Amino acid sequence: MGQSAEFDAIVVGAGPAGATAAYHLAKRGFNVLLVERGRGAGSKQVFGGRIYAEPLREVFDDLDKAPIHRWVRRERFTILDGDRELTLDFRAGASTSFTAYLTQFTQWIAQKAVDAGAVLADEVRVDGLWLDGGRVRGIVAGPDRVAARVVIVAEGVNRLLLERAGFVHRASPRELALGVKEVIKLDKKTIEERFGLEEGEGLAWVLLGEVTDFIPGGAFVYTNRDTLSVGLVVHLGGAYQLLRDQVHVLAERLRTHPRLSRFFEGGDIMEYSAHMTIEDSVGYMPEHFAYDGMVIVGDAAGLLLNTGLTIRGVDYAAYSGYLAAKGVERALSEGDASAEALRRHYEVPLRESFIYRDLMRHRGASYAMKNPRMFREYPRVALDTLEEIYTLGRETPLPHEALARALSRNRVGFAEFALRMLKVVMSL
Repeated sequence: MGQSAEFDAIVVGAGPAGATAAYHLAKRGFNVLLVERGRGAGSKQVFGGRIYAEPLREVFDDLDKAPIHRWVRRERFTILDGDRELTLDFRAGASTSFTAYLTQFTQWIAQKAVDAGAVLADEVRVDGLWLDGGRVRGIVAGPDRVAARVVIVAEGVNRLLLERAGFVHRASPRELALGVKEVIKLDKKTIEERFGLEEGEGLAWVLLGEVTDFIPGGAFVYTNRDTLSVGLVVHLGGAYQLLRDQVHVLAERLRTHPRLSRFFEGGDIMEYSAHMTIEDSVGYMPEHFAYDGMVIVGDAAGLLLNTGLTIRGVDYAAYSGYLAAKGVERALSEGDASAEALRRHYEVPLRESFIYRDLMRHRGASYAMKNPRMFREYPRVALDTLEEIYTLGRETPLPHEALARALSRNRVGFAEFALRMLKVVMSL
């Protein structure tokens, strides 16, 4: 088996986390190899469509030059059940997030890494981590071993390398979800007219209810410059027990739903993709984010937040790559790539960062995400209550009477409903 000269750092995975780590290390003069299994950086990346900007302004001082499509100022939340619909619509005064194609955004970061001196090796499959007495010495790719002082693992949610090497547990279906997305082509003006947007303004739309056949999960619509990202996410634990049709059938129903099809009418489907994503970040996290000769970043580290109303992944991933680069720089400058040094310089700052604080503060969100009644009975309680209030005969019910009848109709006790709603509010 061949062996190459040693790199300062090898980064496995050219997604937002890996490409960011490679960029900041290369910019600091380190010899960096960025390895990607797909053809070009970002070619295997799938996500909904929204990226939060504020953390990235610390990571990239030229963020406004990134391939941004629209700045999101409109937020919409909808529950659908047949011909009944409950929609909340919010317009922000200023935007803190934008829509983008993740492939383009990741390529932008990776090009910055290459321009800074990193070597990008795409279409290279890493078969394993090179272990020597429990220490990571590099990577194994086919017949070759490539050595590095530190390996940064950014392999994403499908963390096969880490599982094979015994650094992480095998994921449970209760920790994961399946996302399916279509990209629909429409002209810029049509998008703005149909969604009531000003020029250049973006919308993020979350939908619950029959769009996922009342299975735990939800659907989304994001407006890009001249396309729509339309898709859904279903929790594997719930889908395994409750899903009656294949997920692509649900995606088709979403696009053709009588209450939604007018938004997509006349559009051409440009892309169809599917991807595993994290639902229980805290349960999915490894015991440590750093080991002898190795650090873990991005989705592979479980750094994704889904509260049901907001999803944050790309900014967390890129920021973790940034923290990893800073930590590796300090460890290598001391000549010490031990687990103790890497934990001191990377894991501790990560656990003290806004990312880890957010994930811990919202760890109760997984309670709501895994509860089928949150996606079946409770949305119907909301719709039935409003129907009681607004669809009047001779009598006008008091709000608590309408709620009581809705709870009874859906066989939900008032105490159960109140306690679970309180827990959800406190969790989210």
